[in-house]
Amino acid sequence: MAGTYTAVELNPDLSVEKQDLLLLLADQRALLKITVRGLTDEQARQRTTVSELTLGGLLKHVASGEADTAAEIVARDETAVFDPAVGADSYEFGVDDTVEQWIAEYDRAAAQFDEVIAGVGSLDELIPMPTAPWQPEREWWSVRRLVAHRLRETAQHCGHADIIREALDGQTTMAAISEGMDWG
Repeated sequence: MAGTYTAVELNPDLSVEKQDLLLLLADQRALLKITVRGLTDEQARQRTTVSELTLGGLLKHVASGEADTAAEIVARDETAVFDPAVGADSYEFGVDDTVEQWIAEYDRAAAQFDEVIAGVGSLDELIPMPTAPWQPEREWWSVRRLVAHRLRETAQHCGHADIIREALDGQTTMAAISEGMDWG
């Protein structure tokens, strides 16, 4: 599809704005999955920079983030409180975690997220956000802002993942997607 790095398609029955936002998010998701393509579970656990981030941890984190955001939109819980311990755990790619498991979870969470967004009446609908130590007062975000936030988070972590992967074995995502292309 024109305007994306990967071949992603969406439900044509969505509004233009929902299509635009979800198309860009789907493209970023696909780029992240290309970055972790072909990794062993051990490679996914390996730190390659001074950061604690790993490819498996990033994959697990974005999958968890998609699922959590979809649940927040559906629940609209005005008493929700963010648990920092759960947030920190989402970056931990444990010995029982596998790349295959978390790609499947990411695909499931992404499909669920897209279904929730397709089902909301308006991107202007306001959703109560969980309070957190850094945000003790409840905020209300539009669905649009939540989708844009998921897009920003995914794009940021795609950048992290690309650096970690390049340090691991020299692969870059752009080189991987341009392999065999006239412009590659």
